[in-house]
Amino acid sequence: MVAPPFLNLSTCRRSSPCSTPLRTRCVGAGLDKMSCRVGFYRQELNKTVWEVPERYQRLTPVGSGAFGSVCSAFDSKTRQKVAVKKLSRPFQSLVHARRTYRELRLLKHMKHENVIGLLDVFTPSTSVQNFNEVYLVTNLMGADLNNIVKCQKLTDDHIQFLIYQLLRGLKYIHSAGIIHRDLKPSNLAVNEDCELRILDFGLARQADDEMTGYVATRWYRAPEIMLNWMHYNQTVDIWSVGCIMAELLKGKALFPGNDYIDQLKRIMEVVGTPNSEFLMKISSEHARRYIESLPHMPQQDLKEVFHGANTLAIDLLEKMLILDSDKRIAATEALAHPYFVQYHDPDDEPEAEPYDESTENKDRTIDEWKEITYEEVISFKPPDVKIDDLEIEQ
Repeated sequence: MVAPPFLNLSTCRRSSPCSTPLRTRCVGAGLDKMSCRVGFYRQELNKTVWEVPERYQRLTPVGSGAFGSVCSAFDSKTRQKVAVKKLSRPFQSLVHARRTYRELRLLKHMKHENVIGLLDVFTPSTSVQNFNEVYLVTNLMGADLNNIVKCQKLTDDHIQFLIYQLLRGLKYIHSAGIIHRDLKPSNLAVNEDCELRILDFGLARQADDEMTGYVATRWYRAPEIMLNWMHYNQTVDIWSVGCIMAELLKGKALFPGNDYIDQLKRIMEVVGTPNSEFLMKISSEHARRYIESLPHMPQQDLKEVFHGANTLAIDLLEKMLILDSDKRIAATEALAHPYFVQYHDPDDEPEAEPYDESTENKDRTIDEWKEITYEEVISFKPPDVKIDDLEIEQ
């Protein structure tokens, strides 16, 4: 694939204020007067203690969230920069424990150029009895799409290449039977060569699972999630792709709802109120009555909404932003759309091995989740990665 001109990410980097790091080699008089695992060192960053193998040097905070903190680091073994994520309270509750196990297994399963993959996983614990910390090592990506949209205008060539890669990664994810559920610009990492990777599988679930709404960021959430259908399919991610693509074209979010009612109203102002065929598919009587109470809104002409945009881009958007998920285009079909004619290659759009979630669906105690997670950690085999494959940020 020939990429468009490179992106200037000098002003789009993720950044995070950090305190002066306190580091010790844990020789008995270190932090908390505790010794640590041989070959590891301990360092305090933003009031969080990190205990990592000595191969990972120059830890620098780059972000944090509800489920963990992330540092950049220099991997002295591969001579590359990486991202190290420390999971927050991974076994605090049954929900946390199941989520930790699922995120680790999903990352281990993903092996695709446009999907974040696992380079390493480790714990400072030497046995399952004292196992309470999990660290995940992935490629370091310098900026996310949210940062990029805010700091520069993208050309149509850039948008083609970015959305093609997003759909290419999504085809791989969906072929494993997985729904991402939380696609949004901040979960898409991009480097200066315009290469994209899909991030954050903490919320991903298999396609046949029963799921309730309010997971994805509201602005990118498919309407069927907000209508709280118990069953929905992989095209919830396609709706999110459509919202992301629309934002790249407009330079701002297409459906910036203040709450979920406002969100539905904004969606229907663009795509129109649904017909009776669609209403019959809504299992929630409350949701159906609410939609029926709305005034009729005609579908807008997207050529007017996206004035001056590539007509092929608009045609693709019209196939993504459809209320009826049964009629929404799939990732494989979208890749073959004429908008991607210069990139589409069926022989270079791989599929994944099916993802086995059987171990995730069993009821277990926290200790049992810890035990099988520990087994996943110690059984991890690093991928055979060429140095060039890791050169995501210099």
